[in-house]
Amino acid sequence: MENALRAGFFAGYPRQVKERGKKCFNWRAGGRMVENMTGTIRIIGIDPGLRNTGWGIIDCAGPRLSFVASGVIRADRQAALARRLVFIHASLTEIIRAHRPEEAAVEETFVNRDARATLKLGQARGAALLAPAGLGLEVAEYAPNRVKKSVVGSGHADKRQIGAMVRMLLPKARADSEDAADALAIAICHAHHRGAAMRLAAGA
Repeated sequence: MENALRAGFFAGYPRQVKERGKKCFNWRAGGRMVENMTGTIRIIGIDPGLRNTGWGIIDCAGPRLSFVASGVIRADRQAALARRLVFIHASLTEIIRAHRPEEAAVEETFVNRDARATLKLGQARGAALLAPAGLGLEVAEYAPNRVKKSVVGSGHADKRQIGAMVRMLLPKARADSEDAADALAIAICHAHHRGAAMRLAAGA
């Protein structure tokens, strides 16, 4: 089943990668990605929410980042919980198929005093994790404070500071909402951490 999904999703990829001029990914046993130390990797960042789920896609070529697309999935607030989860999953699946990222990053759930709200957010996050994982992407997870520290330099940065840094790092970004900006920040965080991991691997 997994092989069939992967084969269907990556149909046409050899041609696209050849047009880019570089091979950016390969597969090894177990379905994990073996990354080329050079080339462009496309990353989708996802900021899950039961009402609004932000998504942002960037290309990462070494230290260089470039904006691809971003937006917000707005679920019907009046719909039943199960219907909202289906909508989030189906929308993310469609976005991933359209833009074909190679890796995904999802923000971890922030636990607050409202246990019921935290539980519902966790369910939305499950749908957000399932969409890329079901299409064969490797999925990384980052705590909110880690995303803020990676992008802004402070783990307690506010939404305004995050948006300002996203616009600075991605001048062409057209994030028209805080949810989309947060999703781009999650993608940037993943790009920074995967870059550090690759440098460590190269020096090992």
